[in-house]
Amino acid sequence: MSWETDWIANRARITPERIAVVNGETNENWTYEQLNIRAQNLASSLVERGIEPGDRVALLSPNHVCYFDLLFACTKIGAIFVPLNWRLASHELAFVLNDCQPKILIFDEKLEGLISSSFQSVAVRRNGSEYSQWLLKRGKDEVCKVNFDAPLAIIYTGGTTGKPKGAVLTHRSVFYNVINTITSWNLKGEDTTLTYLPMFHTGGLNALSLPLLHMGGKVVIVDQFDPIEAVRILNEHRCTIALFVPTMYHMLIQTEEFKNNTFPTMHTFLSGGAPCSYKVYEAFAKKGLQFKEGYGLTEAGPNNFFIDPNEVNKKRGSVGKPMLYNQVRIINETGNDAQPGEVGEIIINGYHVFDHYWNRPDATSEAVRSGWLYTGDLGKRDEDGYFYIVGRKKEMIITGGENVYPLEIEHILAEYEQVAEVAVVGLPDEKWGEVVAAFIVPKQEGSITVQEIENHCRKYLGGYKIPRKIRLVSELPKTPVGKIDKKELVKSCS
Repeated sequence: MSWETDWIANRARITPERIAVVNGETNENWTYEQLNIRAQNLASSLVERGIEPGDRVALLSPNHVCYFDLLFACTKIGAIFVPLNWRLASHELAFVLNDCQPKILIFDEKLEGLISSSFQSVAVRRNGSEYSQWLLKRGKDEVCKVNFDAPLAIIYTGGTTGKPKGAVLTHRSVFYNVINTITSWNLKGEDTTLTYLPMFHTGGLNALSLPLLHMGGKVVIVDQFDPIEAVRILNEHRCTIALFVPTMYHMLIQTEEFKNNTFPTMHTFLSGGAPCSYKVYEAFAKKGLQFKEGYGLTEAGPNNFFIDPNEVNKKRGSVGKPMLYNQVRIINETGNDAQPGEVGEIIINGYHVFDHYWNRPDATSEAVRSGWLYTGDLGKRDEDGYFYIVGRKKEMIITGGENVYPLEIEHILAEYEQVAEVAVVGLPDEKWGEVVAAFIVPKQEGSITVQEIENHCRKYLGGYKIPRKIRLVSELPKTPVGKIDKKELVKSCS
């Protein structure tokens, strides 16, 4: 056994009877000993099936304990775990499969129709008897020695700016995200998290699930997010910390269940995936609940910052300071460190950063330079060293020579009482180069007018920042992980 890579075996030895994973819908649960035995049996079965170190083991499934089965099995045999986005169209999924070329593909029977014919020969049904037998067949205690710098997982990026890229995470990068998170956020074995984020995404798998399992905590997994059910599960399972995306929080704070609950066991609500509206901050502050934002990306962690919840209201909108074992800089267009308050690109360095993009040396060399990951995200740092996310570099709007950051305008618009959701993008314009465009979902149809929005903006924004195009829509397009799909918004106007 490789103690650095197969840490789940050691955790099972230390706390064998402690509950590790719970199915939040059925209440079925698995102890650490059971979790390790499942992975151990599966690892041996995969080796018998011909899986060797470096082979890709793909999974196509909604949130389920099988994510941990396969990930931990891969840690034991040196295979590479590839969780697949089951919300992709079949042709999009085919692109990913052709790129990573899995030697075996485990799938949920509900998703069989997504698998192209060329991969049917390596596909094994998770709900079938063969996979069940693999989990029960007694495996070897030691399977093989795995290098700490070997690839552990390939997680494909969302692809909203082009074809998905496979970010290769090594055992080292996953391990250091775990250690960074535990030490910086002060996670404990008594903590319980609720994982709604899809586990094919780094947020669902790496943000809290693996750090808590490392500590001997409990992970409650659920597939489809429902805000009313979320309140029930948080309380019923005595959750202490949870990560949702802003879209989920918008839904959550509007329910009567949220308004009528005190969440006595929760010490931290986290938001990630996209910048969060100040409305959400207000909703939690009124209830005296700790709420804070994080920042990360598939290629780095995804955890990179820590902010003490007690500092959140004084530094509203900040993601905090870099964690214990990483470095973060803001650089300007000349490549020098930006001054406090100056907007620049966020670059990150640390052992938690990904190794490379699968089959994409060109994209790798563009993203990683001199050991630093160039994120393409814009941020700024205040005089006290607190960092703030401004938005994507590619989303910055240049109108009449002036830089406009969509997030600033989104915050202003979201504060208007009748606005449920908002997105701001730049649209091509012959005169100005680009113009600011706002897409707004009203809380109720007919509850606001374009004129009211314009009047609200004039109170808080300079003239060049006021949206010249305002569209009231019934909903905003979302990516598979719940982020607003701004690329799709721009495309709808072309």
